[in-house]
Amino acid sequence: MVIVFLLVGLAALTVFAGLHHYLWRRLVRDTTTGPGPARRAGTALFVAGPVLMAGAVAAERGGAPFWLQRTLAWPGFLWMALALYLLLAAVAGEAVRPLVARLVRRRTAGGPAESRVPVGAAAGPAAASRPATEPVVPVVPGESGAGAPATASAGSGAPARPAADTDTGTGTDTDTDTSTDPDGNAGRDGGLAVGPSRRLFVARAVGGAAAAVAVGTVGYGTYGVLRGPRVKRVTVPLARLPRSAHGFRIAVVSDIHLGPVLGRDFCRRVVDTVNSTQPDLIAVVGDLVDGSVKDLGPAAAPLAGLRARHGSYFVTGNHEYYSGAAQWVAEVRELGLRPLENARTELAGFDLAGVNDVAGESEGQGPDFGRALGGRDTSRAVVLLAHQPVQIHDAVRHGVDLQLSGHTHGGQLWPGNYVAELANPTVAGLERYGDTQLYVSRGAGAWGPPTRVGAPSDITVVELASRQA
Repeated sequence: MVIVFLLVGLAALTVFAGLHHYLWRRLVRDTTTGPGPARRAGTALFVAGPVLMAGAVAAERGGAPFWLQRTLAWPGFLWMALALYLLLAAVAGEAVRPLVARLVRRRTAGGPAESRVPVGAAAGPAAASRPATEPVVPVVPGESGAGAPATASAGSGAPARPAADTDTGTGTDTDTDTSTDPDGNAGRDGGLAVGPSRRLFVARAVGGAAAAVAVGTVGYGTYGVLRGPRVKRVTVPLARLPRSAHGFRIAVVSDIHLGPVLGRDFCRRVVDTVNSTQPDLIAVVGDLVDGSVKDLGPAAAPLAGLRARHGSYFVTGNHEYYSGAAQWVAEVRELGLRPLENARTELAGFDLAGVNDVAGESEGQGPDFGRALGGRDTSRAVVLLAHQPVQIHDAVRHGVDLQLSGHTHGGQLWPGNYVAELANPTVAGLERYGDTQLYVSRGAGAWGPPTRVGAPSDITVVELASRQA
């Protein structure tokens, strides 16, 4: 078993290194003419980025000193997002590259470099032997004309030249290093400069566009997280909900992920947004923190300011079990939230139940639907708080009317939503499973990169509707 893990780890490391080498080659090597400050800086970036990313993940999961986690988290996790979108943009650039190269060739063919220009003595002895009135047509690399060979014309007295590089964007870089040519005549045809190679121009154009798109995407996605979640409103009709409970509003908050990146100020922003909705009840459905009570207790303190007419409730998520679930359950209770650990409470008009996350099974604290839902009055509607959407199947078997979940982040970073769909019955929004409805919030915060792309953060106000009303 150990050998299998080592082989899997080695394969993952190889793929990880290979992808970064590909990015370095396309964005650094291909866009520079040789060793120099630009290439050295780009190489340093593509070495430091993945090292910081691995360090940030290891520090958080390994329980390193909190100051070290905070030092590594911002650059390391942001590189995680940036590398993803650099890779996607670079791969998309492979399809664009031949088109750009073709456009450049056409512009060069129709440009002034092909016009007939008289030649002076600087053009070389072969040219000087010709009459001064004889025009010279310089040969542009890759454009030898209609059927004309890329050599000197017969009888000109000039030595034959090999065919020029066609610069399709896939051949060997033919850039001239002018540092070895102090007169600046290298790369000239009959004394006329033909300019930078097309291949270098195409590499810089495509690479620059890829970098700009990636940086812009990550920048905007990070801004979206740091400004705080937006409020969504969803109405959910329940067949067994009495008329007296019609319009009952539950503020669903999930996946705040307080940690080395998102701290006290972010928590206060979430609390203010929740309170602004003036809900009847607040449901915090897991993944509140990424770290210990010792490190993150001050960051979570603003939760004491949550206000709702029927109180605030909490269930554990998988990240609580990475962070010390028992301590966090005690901490949120001190902050005024009521934990529902496989438990149920009766409210006016319906029952509210909560189950532990499935990650708690490793500690003997997994979900217990029988304990949370057994022995209740089945004529009453029941709303269940369960962190992961996969718990919906047990909810259906136990006659739950509505399950409120989070966990998925809506995929957080596109195209992560397609990966999330493989592991979750619902990634975001409201869906029905038999007689049970499931609502999945995209969450208020973010794990890893403080960035969201295609999956904006939210706090959802779920308004219950009675079919009798």
